[in-house]
Amino acid sequence: MALPIYASTGQRLWHYAFRIICGLILFYLIAPLLVIIPLSFNAQDFFTFTPEMLRLDPAGYSLEHYRDFFTNPDWQGPLWNSLAIAPVATLIAVALGTLAAVGLSQAHVPFKGAIMAILISPMIVPLIISAAGMYFFYSRIGLQGTYWGVVLAHAALGIPFVIITVTATLVGFDKSLTRAAASLGAGPARTFRKVQMPLILPGVVSGALFAFITSFDEVVVVLFMGAAGQKTLPWQMFIGLREQISPTILAAATVLIALSVLLLGTLELLRRRSERLRGLTPV
Repeated sequence: MALPIYASTGQRLWHYAFRIICGLILFYLIAPLLVIIPLSFNAQDFFTFTPEMLRLDPAGYSLEHYRDFFTNPDWQGPLWNSLAIAPVATLIAVALGTLAAVGLSQAHVPFKGAIMAILISPMIVPLIISAAGMYFFYSRIGLQGTYWGVVLAHAALGIPFVIITVTATLVGFDKSLTRAAASLGAGPARTFRKVQMPLILPGVVSGALFAFITSFDEVVVVLFMGAAGQKTLPWQMFIGLREQISPTILAAATVLIALSVLLLGTLELLRRRSERLRGLTPV
């Protein structure tokens, strides 16, 4: 927002100080990424900038670590495990989270606040506690160390994100549309599929993206729940930092950063589309 011409001296000082503070916070958050990305192109097996890199000498840069990441079975196995686990966990989280959000949006639901608090508790409870609880529970029912055990654990972590985003979308939903559909003979399932779902779809997709990122980047729960056959990419990166420090970790981190930026960009486009559908911004 532009500074009005009638602003006082104090308002002008705060206007520019606020932007400086925001810029410093943004730099503090992004600075580690600005270090990791160029280091992933290091031609040497070092975690520091070599003299050739500092001189911007092409000989100091290489794609060797990316080649190792995309060809080494030690990295490709965990990558495919992550790609096999995250989409399925996302689908489960979206299905359950959307139904929960739609149900809680009804006015006649009792103890709505308590139910919502329980459903979003995985976001609040420390992850190590959730992981330990899942470990003891899934061990009793034989799911610890299995593919479906990891998928269900990641789905439980993703459900709160879906509930929050879909609930936020439902705030601006016109309930007279569902009543009109019911008056025309549409059942609850058809009304949801034809009327409600198209309007809340941006919130559903946004929640799905958050759930996917949560599953794809998660390492604590999979350390408790997974076995050697469920080693994911973050797990492999964690092991690499502890046992054998390799610059390939930087290449893997850069790939994850690029994936996150792509998904967050998609999320922003969906948010703007949702605002246009709800009439909050001009088309």
